[in-house]
Order: sequence, then structure tokens, then C-alpha cells
Amino acid sequence: MERHDRDLERAFDGQAAKFERAPVQSDRGALARLVAFAGLAPASRVLDAGCGPGLVAEALLEAGHRVHGVDLSAEMVRRARERCARFGDRARFEQSSALTLSPEAPFDGSLSRLVLHHVEDPAAFVRRQAALVRRGGVVVACDHTGDPDPVAARWHQDIERWRDRTHVRNPTPGELVDLLAGAGLESITLVEETFELDFDEWFAGTPEGGGAGRRARGQGSRLRAHPARGRRDRDPLLPHARARREALTAPISARCAGCDPSPSGRCRGRRSCWS
Repeated sequence: MERHDRDLERAFDGQAAKFERAPVQSDRGALARLVAFAGLAPASRVLDAGCGPGLVAEALLEAGHRVHGVDLSAEMVRRARERCARFGDRARFEQSSALTLSPEAPFDGSLSRLVLHHVEDPAAFVRRQAALVRRGGVVVACDHTGDPDPVAARWHQDIERWRDRTHVRNPTPGELVDLLAGAGLESITLVEETFELDFDEWFAGTPEGGGAGRRARGQGSRLRAHPARGRRDRDPLLPHARARREALTAPISARCAGCDPSPSGRCRGRRSCWS
């Protein structure tokens, strides 16, 4: 296991309990909308890449799908198994990475939620998601985004890395679209939604966090694309491959009362800040 993966394992073992009950992560309405937007066929077999404590998996299972969840954190996997035990053999979880997973057959869909900003090579991660689904399958990459302005983005990323040693980088909305297009996907759709998050819960909810009470309102987005014809299941990374994809981004729409402003005078938080 690489050093960064070991850091992720330790960090999420330590914060699993807080993550599982965090309001944004556990928002059942948002999870249901995410599953609905994916547009999976009934009873699909779905990979939950970076499954955490099984929140997304539970929503998928409640919708009638079968789920194979993988996560680097043993504690997250334990909690996912416990949460989804009532679904029997439709739910399977293992401590592993989507990058090294070798399933017996392609999945009908692959979802990741609030994972990409922790990944050192997000392009490889999205390509791997695409590689693991069958022709005509669905891929969902759900995450928050950074600011297109370089100065504001630097300010944002400095804060993220200060509060969370496992944070790598938030892609901009355009870069997020490019990740899907770069994996050979097309027909990409972006949808936004608002959410609220408590600053204390976010900033103190990681191994190195700490802060003062604030609330902020933000927006999230869902990104979707469709798989192209002619894709070969054994070579899913061909340029002409296309698959449905979704990504969740979150540009902030209100300044956090009392927090340090960005150079432009507005809070530069993103959903990635609050994962």
C-alpha cells in the first residue's frame, strides 16, 4: 500500500463515526436524488468505490440494486457491513481499492461520492471506474469542486490541507467534466443543488481540524454522460467509449458569517471543504 493510501486508511479509521452521522454525508434526500439521477436499470450490480460507512450503498440497496463496496479503511468497511447487513447477499464489502479490484464480471454501474479530492491521480481513478463497468453501464463521480480563479483556489486548497492531511485537490467544475471526457465519455450533464453545512462539524470533523461555529449555504452539481457503442468490455478505455457519469460539485453561494474572507471578499468553500 502506498504512503498516501496508508494515511487515508488511518485518517478514515479515526473519523468513521463522525463521518457516518455528519449531516451532509448522511442526508437521505441527497442520497436518494443521487441514486435516482444515476438512472440505473432495475436490480443493477453496482460498485461503490470508496464506500465509507455504507451510506451510498444503503441508498442503492433500498432502491433494489446489488452493491459491492470497497474502501481503504477497515473501520469504514466494518460499519458498511453492519449498516447493510439486513440486505443479505445483495451487499458485499471489502477493504480494497477500486484501482486494484479485479471483479469476475463487469459491473452495471460504478459510483464514488466525495472521494476524488482524496485521490492523487483522479484521472486514473475515473478511468478505472469506467473500466469496471459493462458496455452501456453507468459511472457516477460525486464530489465538490474548487474555484476556477487560481488565487482563490490556492486559498481554498491551503485551508483544506491545513484541516485534512489526506486532502489532495479539488478539481474545478470544468476539470471535473474533463476527467469524464478524458475517460472516453460523452453526453455529459451537470445539475446543481443547494445544501447547508455547519462549519464546526466540517472543520472539527477531521483528525487535524478545529474551528468556530458558522453555517454556510452552498450548491451541488450532478454530472452525467453515456457510453458509446462499440466499446469492448476487455478494453474499456478506448477513446470512443462513453458511459453515464455523475459528479457532485458545490460552489458556495453565501459568505460564512465571521470566517476569513477570500481575496474577493466571498467565502470560497466548496462541498469538498465539507466532506
